[in-house]
Amino acid sequence: MLRSNNIIVMRIVIADVSDLMRERLQQMLCPIEQLEILGAFSNGTETLEALRTLKPDLAILDIEMPGLSGLQVLSEICKEGKGFKFIILTLFSSNYHKKLAIQSGADYFFSKVDDFEKVGLLVREMIAKYGTEISKRVIRLM
Repeated sequence: MLRSNNIIVMRIVIADVSDLMRERLQQMLCPIEQLEILGAFSNGTETLEALRTLKPDLAILDIEMPGLSGLQVLSEICKEGKGFKFIILTLFSSNYHKKLAIQSGADYFFSKVDDFEKVGLLVREMIAKYGTEISKRVIRLM
């Protein structure tokens, strides 16, 4: 899929119990070139199935969700040998929750209150990095 004559570099799944938070994340991320949001989910069970099926490059998960928690989803995918990155974005920003998230396999941990905008910055950095790597691979193949 192409967007503005650019190749999609990163495919993302969003999972958060809050409709407002899912909407805010989508509004922040949609304008980013070379990014495709594959879906936004409100419970852990749907999210786990979506991650298995869609195989995104990045998943942004809340800790607290009905069905399975974000940490349970993360643990399940990691047991299966995840091939993508995880950002935990949560209201539970204590060191205890951060440690649990990292132990469960999270690559990044952000507070919804203090770090929300950092998610967009990180995604832009990741796209720039992966876009450069893809460009190098394409040039080598030519």
